[in-house]
Amino acid sequence: MLSSLRKFSGSIYAKILLAIIVIPFVFWGMGSSLTGGDKNIIATIDNEKYSVQDFGNFIQKYTNQTQGISSSQIENFLSVFIQDKLLELEIEEYEIKLSDSSLSELIKNQNEFKRGNLFSRVEYEKFLLENNVNTISFESNMALQEKKSQLINIISGGIITPDFLINSSYNKTYHKRYVELINLNNFFEKEIIFTEDEINKYYENNKDNYKEIYKSINLIQITAKKLIGEDKVNDEFFKRIDEIDNLIIQGEDIKLIIEKFNLGLLNNFTINRFGENENYQLIDSIPPELSIKIFNDEISETLNLIELKDNFYIIEILETKELNQSILNDKFKKNIITDLKNSAKRKFLTEIISKINKNDYKKSDFNNFSKEKKLPIEKLALSSSLDFKKLKKELVREIYSAPKKKVVVIHDINLKENYLVYVDKIEKAKIDKESDAYENHLSFSKNELANELLSSYDTYIKKKYKIDVNYKALERVKNYFN
Repeated sequence: MLSSLRKFSGSIYAKILLAIIVIPFVFWGMGSSLTGGDKNIIATIDNEKYSVQDFGNFIQKYTNQTQGISSSQIENFLSVFIQDKLLELEIEEYEIKLSDSSLSELIKNQNEFKRGNLFSRVEYEKFLLENNVNTISFESNMALQEKKSQLINIISGGIITPDFLINSSYNKTYHKRYVELINLNNFFEKEIIFTEDEINKYYENNKDNYKEIYKSINLIQITAKKLIGEDKVNDEFFKRIDEIDNLIIQGEDIKLIIEKFNLGLLNNFTINRFGENENYQLIDSIPPELSIKIFNDEISETLNLIELKDNFYIIEILETKELNQSILNDKFKKNIITDLKNSAKRKFLTEIISKINKNDYKKSDFNNFSKEKKLPIEKLALSSSLDFKKLKKELVREIYSAPKKKVVVIHDINLKENYLVYVDKIEKAKIDKESDAYENHLSFSKNELANELLSSYDTYIKKKYKIDVNYKALERVKNYFN
């Protein structure tokens, strides 16, 4: 838990919120001390009591209140709630403090509140408004999270890393591997061919999988020329952008905004996630990055102000619909053929992997396959797991996770590159203490040790405090949120 908090502490959101989703939950021995207790008390840590209301408020901070929460999620929330309170008790014991001036500097240094590398009060207040949080609550939470970060640094400081761990870290990355490769792509090109009937039949059987989502939108680009009559953006431009943003937040109509700021003609399009219309034609006036943002779940089904590389757009989503794609379209037909080929590739690769897992695929099978299919065996020497001169990063990393004197199957995520690989030889690497790499691996090894230490500290504070959970109250909370 503490190691996860430390990794997360660099983000502004970590200083505002607990990492409910990303923290690996550790249950603090909740089964070891059951209590009936006061129905309004959810947990007791030593003599400190925490109410159902405290816990309920904690959950509501970090969830969408329109959706139900499962029982297991409630238990995870309780685990993090208790962890949070334990850390607060430890902060008090270590007398960790944060002055008002230090907190002020911390806030001013957050990138989220800057405009042009300078702190912007407007951005700060806009952030508070969008996240429905007041200044006192935000700054209190931020101060608390910073104190937690300091506590973690206190616990994990002063670690001395032995040389063998540094060497082990270096060797993981920089040992050499000598491998033999059979490129399966040429084999697939020759072996995997489909007739028109097979393509049409596959499409008809899988038609429901080939529906495309389209969104009908109103769109207008906001330029400096339109908004302030200048060629370049300036403070006046951003002031008016803030005014437009406030009107959108207040639910104002797009036409009124266009008229008020004289933004010109409103454009209407129907597009898919690739920025294509219903005839698969690319709409040049919509950048690909904008299409991605329009189809992002965070975009509301109403009016949005989107910033993209110093350009601003007002987007109004009018309708979302799902349409079947036409196999008569050449681009779509190619996608069908690709899916058919990938299905055949997966079947072939799965059969070999199954044999390898059963220890039924030897080096002799590797050699025989090469001869029978007339596929050459290429010998390749990899200088490290960062040697991407001949193969993609993901393929090299698969090779570096493979055992010596074994045949393995490697492929990229789209099955565009596929290989049979035999790891023939592994040559260890040893770090030079005078090299620049030594400091990097010293730091990495130190972090690994620190994480182990923090894990031990988790166990320590679990034993240090007496924790009682009121399971009757917990059931009431589960029933309420379900």
